[in-house]
Amino acid sequence: MSAATPETAENSDRARASLEALRTEIAKAVVGQDSAVTGLVVALLCRGHVLLEGVPGVAKTLLVRTLAASLELDTKRIQFTPDLMPSDVTGSLVYDTRTAEFSFQPGPVFTNLLLADEINRTPPKTQSSLLEAMEERQVTVDGTPRRLPDPFLVVATQNPVEYEGTYPLPEAQLDRFLLKLTVPLPSREDEISVLTRHAEGFNPRDLQAAGVRPVAGSADLDAARDAVAKTSVDAEITGYVVDICRATRESPSLALGVSPRGATALLATARAWAWLTGRDYVIPDDVKALALPTLRHRIQLRPEAEMEGVTADSVITAILGHVPVPR
Repeated sequence: MSAATPETAENSDRARASLEALRTEIAKAVVGQDSAVTGLVVALLCRGHVLLEGVPGVAKTLLVRTLAASLELDTKRIQFTPDLMPSDVTGSLVYDTRTAEFSFQPGPVFTNLLLADEINRTPPKTQSSLLEAMEERQVTVDGTPRRLPDPFLVVATQNPVEYEGTYPLPEAQLDRFLLKLTVPLPSREDEISVLTRHAEGFNPRDLQAAGVRPVAGSADLDAARDAVAKTSVDAEITGYVVDICRATRESPSLALGVSPRGATALLATARAWAWLTGRDYVIPDDVKALALPTLRHRIQLRPEAEMEGVTADSVITAILGHVPVPR
């Protein structure tokens, strides 16, 4: 691989600085949740979609709204409810009485950053309306495909599936998400910081008053993605990724292992993380760092393993401990 020119290196450094600035902006409104913020940045670099899971009240929606406010991108929000219809997401044909013709009225999916709030509170029929948009970057209405804007990113929030009024996402849709990020309850110190901010007048519905401003745009994303594409991957790293994913297919605790799509996703997220940390090559630690969020939603536990308290994260962690690491 040819060495990067000074101009290319400068563009890469500038794009990295812009994306790192997202952390500072998001921290103005969201306390903690560093791993979720990192995951969102990685997804932006990989053109992937993100599923945020956490109990109500841990700032999942605020996190996505703050990300949108920090980017110079068009953004829309859909509140998923049991009565939401697929046409409410994609758009529909509307009859115009003046022209006596049908015209297409675009739905909220026609945007750069789509916040799909509480996606698992709507039935599978409506959840599936996002499948084509997430995979093909287009929607088909009345037989006509319509391209979505570029970039296009879906960030969906969901409550844990054991909560009342939730519908588990189909495996086919889960596999379309690049990352599944868990948003935990804050530590005692972070929770004190949250309450202190509110006592001092912080309003989560007014991010502008909190000082959140756009610090990156589509040009920064394009430059960053070009730099990530130039991040080198040794053949041993590729083999390491494959070995991890194949090990999930042989695990006695799993009914469903990681598909080749999941292996491709793990390689992509590892490259993005390597570039974010300032390297132009991938090391095994990059793969380990992104293995849980990239793979946890792509595997399915056997019922007997679930009864024994086994979790997806514990299975992946055990596999990472057993698969030989390249030297």
